[in-house]
Amino acid sequence: MSCGVIATTSALAIADESESYSGQVKRVWEDGFLLETSERTITVDSYDVCGDNTGRHITSGDQITVTGEFEWGEFDAFSIQAEDETFLCD
Repeated sequence: MSCGVIATTSALAIADESESYSGQVKRVWEDGFLLETSERTITVDSYDVCGDNTGRHITSGDQITVTGEFEWGEFDAFSIQAEDETFLCD
């Protein structure tokens, strides 16, 4: 029973650490993209959301919001939303 509590606590900790960024997609590759926000440019790893099919769902020029966390210099995406708030790569 305590193992379930530990897993739940860990999941909550990850959710609390997530951040969201909105901006314009500048470049896309199979498992990621470059997002230009008003403050900086972020390299986004979208593999966990889109697999190797990012280019099928996201193109340069798209306005999106990405939620995730930074790890090893990249932003690991947990979710990606279009301007109309639909989730991409679902």
